[in-house]
Amino acid sequence: MNVDMIIQFIVLLGIIVSSVLMITLRDLLAAAIAAAAMSLLLSLEFYMLHAPDVAIAEAAVGAGVVTAVVIYAIAKTERWEREAP
Repeated sequence: MNVDMIIQFIVLLGIIVSSVLMITLRDLLAAAIAAAAMSLLLSLEFYMLHAPDVAIAEAAVGAGVVTAVVIYAIAKTERWEREAP
């Protein structure tokens, strides 16, 4: 097992952790930040898999534009998710 595989494993573990955080957090702003972190880690993984064009697109759209739109929507609504009935 070489260093590149260990780094990819750590990045994939970070993607899984941030995805679980994104789903379980009740604070919508923190969930949006976890989604941005997942997107950045995913773009890093694409870059490590020798797909730099996909990595740039994921970083720009996934972490940039989508996060900005979600944070704007959270600012116009309520920040905390309501309890299920």
